[in-house]
Amino acid sequence: MVWTNEEAKAVTQVYDVATVKPVVLAGMPSGLVRGVTFSRDDSAFAFYHTDGSTPEEPWAGHWGQAPHRLADALNPRIRREDLVIPEHVRSKSYDGLEVPGLLYRPQQVSRGSRAPALVMVHGGPGGQAMLGYRPVIQALVNHGYVLFDINNRGSSGYGKTFFKMDDRKHGEADLGDVVASKAMLAATGWVDSSRIGIIGGSYGGYLVLAALTLQPDAFKVGVDLFGISNWIRTLINVPPWWESFKKALYVEMGDPQTDSVRLRRISPLFNAKNIKVPLMVLQGANDPRVLKVESDEIVAAAKANGVPVEYVVFPDEGHGFVKKENEIKGYTQIIAFLERYLRGSGT
Repeated sequence: MVWTNEEAKAVTQVYDVATVKPVVLAGMPSGLVRGVTFSRDDSAFAFYHTDGSTPEEPWAGHWGQAPHRLADALNPRIRREDLVIPEHVRSKSYDGLEVPGLLYRPQQVSRGSRAPALVMVHGGPGGQAMLGYRPVIQALVNHGYVLFDINNRGSSGYGKTFFKMDDRKHGEADLGDVVASKAMLAATGWVDSSRIGIIGGSYGGYLVLAALTLQPDAFKVGVDLFGISNWIRTLINVPPWWESFKKALYVEMGDPQTDSVRLRRISPLFNAKNIKVPLMVLQGANDPRVLKVESDEIVAAAKANGVPVEYVVFPDEGHGFVKKENEIKGYTQIIAFLERYLRGSGT
């Protein structure tokens, strides 16, 4: 078996050992297939599958027969037909570069009822938005938000050239892709271009803050989950047990001792006076990667501008959600924030 990363999807190809030719498994479901295993006599096989709308589910089959799903991973209260399968799309950026991503269209959206939209930015730098089940995405889409999970330049999965395109251009080249994607959303005909927000976590949270401070007219709201606001402090405080990661990060982002001018220029905290739209920030109190002070300071600066700011701190979380009750609370509050400031009037 060979695994490849193709169009934001993990693709598994099975080969015949004797001929080294690809084997076609009949009736395979479309989407992500992983963890393919075979019985001892090779007469049967099993795997995990998702089309991006559901958690991964176990499937099994025999040679020459279409495989079937063994179990339903959904909560009985969730209807499978209400969930959304994403489409892999590409859009032209500000310099003509084609930027890929996964586009989620709510079931109830049409050209006659244009919907609010969100650009979601993944973590990293250097991460990738991939086909798979994300509860927060399905929750947002189910509430009527069109969502574009962007793979801006610098993302993994599209070759080394694309991956290196944002090196030491963070908050500039990659942010340009994020802002330019608004035109693609508007061109669908089912997005209200006056109601497009931005959401992201970790490095994606940084780009949320960068958008609101460096291109403050681009989005109507921002939702930042444990994002960096001060690159100089973050790079200096990389924990010693991440030494190999630190070296790679310095190569990509810059050394805070020698590249401080640029790092200060792209750090949202030093441009916070430009924030003029509603901002929501979620932060784990025990986050070792993005220190809580990063969120404390950007929240204080945004509040000083007189804009609506909602700050949610989870005292028992680190970098991201581990506890399900916190995840549910966080996503519920995000939806309430968006309903008020992106869909509604903000009152």
